[in-house]
Amino acid sequence: MRKSANTANLIVPLAFIALVLFIWEGLVRWREVPEYILPGPWQITRTLVDTSLLMMDHARATMIESLGGFALAIGLALVIAFVMNEMPLVRQALYPIIITSQTVPIVSVAPLFIIWFGYGVLPKIIVVVLVCFFPIVISLLNGLVSVDPDYLQLFRSMRASRWDTFRMVTLPLALPSFFAGLKISAAYSVMGAVIGEWLGAKQGLGYYMTIAQHSFQVDRVFAAIVVVTLLSMALFLLVGLLERMAIPWNSLPEQK
Repeated sequence: MRKSANTANLIVPLAFIALVLFIWEGLVRWREVPEYILPGPWQITRTLVDTSLLMMDHARATMIESLGGFALAIGLALVIAFVMNEMPLVRQALYPIIITSQTVPIVSVAPLFIIWFGYGVLPKIIVVVLVCFFPIVISLLNGLVSVDPDYLQLFRSMRASRWDTFRMVTLPLALPSFFAGLKISAAYSVMGAVIGEWLGAKQGLGYYMTIAQHSFQVDRVFAAIVVVTLLSMALFLLVGLLERMAIPWNSLPEQK
């Protein structure tokens, strides 16, 4: 029964997507909508195939920015979450600032990075860090704070150091929350890189989309959107795979 449920969970979304694409293609052909306004799925697919080599070059640049910023966001979140968990005064000082930082639109500050750091890779990586940092640090901090105090007290009674307690108790129990934040950030990382490229770049999917938009090549814009979506899904699935490898007990089905 569980296998049938998993199959249904896969088939139903795919069938719905296929239905939407079929209706989209039919309406475009029926209404004879110009391609420079709204191309159909078939035209987008053809464009994606025809420009695959060019798209791969731009996708490579975007992925370098996404992965670089994602890795930096993970490292920064681990350090800050650990310090905030160990020092309540630091948590009281930083937590409101971290929350408030999310009220500032990335689009409004990203142009400043272009002015300060130029049109290279660094501004895009900074944008990705800003996009990915918040979900990771908040999820990890919530996981660290919610660890059962009885476990911590047991290790203290055994005279374990803070580092040993963190390594063997706190962090393993907080990993499910940590990976939940990682999944969100993985899906956002490519989007963050594209936003940075929109505002100023020499290469990347965001740059490619901007050039195509100015040339009224809407099919190329949609093709780039498809690539961005696939890359985001790939990173999400990769984090899910790493989660199963790191904490396999968390993905085990509940016994009834």
